[in-house]
Amino acid sequence: MSIPDSTLPASALLARLRSGHSSSPRLTWYGPDSERVELSGRVLDNWVAKTSNLLQDELDAEPGMRLLVDMPAHWKSLVWSLAAWQLGMQVMLPDGGTHPAADIAVTAEPATASEATSIVAVALPALAMKWPGELPRGVLDYAAEVRSHGDVFMAHQDGDSASSAVGAGNAVYPHAALLTDFAARQTDGVRLLVPAGEGMTQVLAWALGAWEADGSVVLVHPAVAVTDQLLAAERVSETAAG
Repeated sequence: MSIPDSTLPASALLARLRSGHSSSPRLTWYGPDSERVELSGRVLDNWVAKTSNLLQDELDAEPGMRLLVDMPAHWKSLVWSLAAWQLGMQVMLPDGGTHPAADIAVTAEPATASEATSIVAVALPALAMKWPGELPRGVLDYAAEVRSHGDVFMAHQDGDSASSAVGAGNAVYPHAALLTDFAARQTDGVRLLVPAGEGMTQVLAWALGAWEADGSVVLVHPAVAVTDQLLAAERVSETAAG
């Protein structure tokens, strides 16, 4: 019989990010239209806490439930994944085009969202304060709701480190192995360039590996040219490779 664990690896990782060099960049996003978003460890933890509280308080999320992240690799999809993991949920990643059954789905395209008990629409532009346009009935607007939630997350139930944390294709990893078997090991203190076009599964593995190594991530949209100027400005030390 598995034992509930209040210190899931994702929770411990977030605690380190918000306490060690908390004002240093941990996630930098380069998106279309010259969009650049930089999150320090403290700010990243703040976004994750708000999102976990939204999941728990508005969507009745519990450990063991499945969250489908039906989004491209983006700083907000990384936030959603971390939020689900610190709740003890399983993150489902449909990189192969298959949309597995889920309790909750988060999506940037709500009009084509999968069947799920709850659906959340996520507007990708950094400054979006609400979804641009009408949403299907019953779909929650992440941008309009998330800022009202608390900056500190307190789980109502302990997660189980033996339960599934990631489901991607035929591979499933338990929470206990999230930072060991799923994460891609990186050099200590790395400033890692991560190409978003490689898909959510690979991006999450690289990002977790960088953060576990007390490093940081520069996540770049496929439409953004990775120039020498960008690499120098961001002090990139390594580029992620499969």
